[in-house]
Amino acid sequence: MAAPEGAAPANITVYDVAAKVQGVYIEADVLEIETENGQLKVTERYFVHNTSNPPTTQWSPKSFGVVLPADAVVDGVGGQRPNGLPTSIKLDPDGPKGNYAFNFPIQPDDGDKDTLFQLAYHVPYNGKMPFHAQVTLPADNFAVLLPKSMMFNAPSDEAFKSVPEDPNVQTYVLKSATPNKVLEFTISGTGSIPREQQGQPSAQSAGAGMGPDAGAGQDNAANGKPGGGIGNPIDTPDPLSKYKWWILGGLGLLLATAAAFLLRKPAGVPAVAGAAPEPGAVPYPSVASPAAKQNQLLTVLKDEMFAVESEKIHGTIDAEEYAKVKSALEIVLARALSRKG
Repeated sequence: MAAPEGAAPANITVYDVAAKVQGVYIEADVLEIETENGQLKVTERYFVHNTSNPPTTQWSPKSFGVVLPADAVVDGVGGQRPNGLPTSIKLDPDGPKGNYAFNFPIQPDDGDKDTLFQLAYHVPYNGKMPFHAQVTLPADNFAVLLPKSMMFNAPSDEAFKSVPEDPNVQTYVLKSATPNKVLEFTISGTGSIPREQQGQPSAQSAGAGMGPDAGAGQDNAANGKPGGGIGNPIDTPDPLSKYKWWILGGLGLLLATAAAFLLRKPAGVPAVAGAAPEPGAVPYPSVASPAAKQNQLLTVLKDEMFAVESEKIHGTIDAEEYAKVKSALEIVLARALSRKG
């Protein structure tokens, strides 16, 4: 969780910790696949629940294991606690090539908020690639998203189902993936997922195929009842809330990368923030350190970028204004990064 600014008191929940905890499982393992410059680009996101009772954090140097293609080159890693902010986290090789482990706590769920992991990686690509994917925990859903111009093929015994709700993105979902069982499928062709489709429609289509009431929205819409598509009745939970990090996943990695640069302590700056004044010295007004100022800037950028993405999701900002605001925020972030040295 994020600590409050200043010296105000705050309550912090502390859990017991164990290397392995009962009740930890994956709600969804989601791969978003596209091509660029002869490479296959993959963003993989994991929604991990911890329903332990009594509540216990699963944490060790190998809190959560993942299996990537053997020749994958990792481009970015991010994580988020149930009630925290996206942050850069550590990913270590773990055994055979392509096996990695996150050194990041899987805290007990906070209501419907779980622990979120994200990886961005690329592999060489010649127009066709077989995947031999695995999950290391029981997974309710394993999903693959790709552009319409690409093709997805899986053996007949792999129970992937197409979720054809988004006309711009293909979504294939396999239910109840077993740990360490190889999930085989092949990707071919080239293409990119339309940027304007990577948030709202993709999450809608995949979420619709994953939930226990999948298809209910279609039936309600056909019968003229509330609940068709995203249009749920008033006072019902936001249908996109479970996949907020999916929608804003790219933003999370961007902010995590920015934080790694912005919050680095400048070389040669002594750590004097906690030094006590000499007896009889006249206290001077505290001046925010460069790192503190950068931290504040990052917080403001994060809040504003999250706000504009949320407004887009809920339809409270038009496309033209959204483009202008997002472009301006990206310029500010770029300038901040350019001054990191």
